[in-house]
Amino acid sequence: MARVCELTGKRVMSGNNVSHAHNKTKRRFLPNLHKATLLSESLGETFSFRIAASTLRSVEHNQGLDNFLAKAKTDELSPKARKIKKRIAAKRAEASA
Repeated sequence: MARVCELTGKRVMSGNNVSHAHNKTKRRFLPNLHKATLLSESLGETFSFRIAASTLRSVEHNQGLDNFLAKAKTDELSPKARKIKKRIAAKRAEASA
């Protein structure tokens, strides 16, 4: 399983450990991923994602999964999240018509 956030696309970053003597060795910065179950209000379903802790705060800041996905760039989302975004958009269009 890849270390990638399913909603924001955050991935592993690389950098250097720098010692007191200023020796540099390669290291990896891993995203803080957690399994989270989020509720879609328009679909009335829950969905399980592997997301970063910062993404969970962003979802809460946007008042839920539906609003977050509506604002999210499609190319950053996982295929699973893209399908959910499409379903939510269709449901909202149906409700407004």
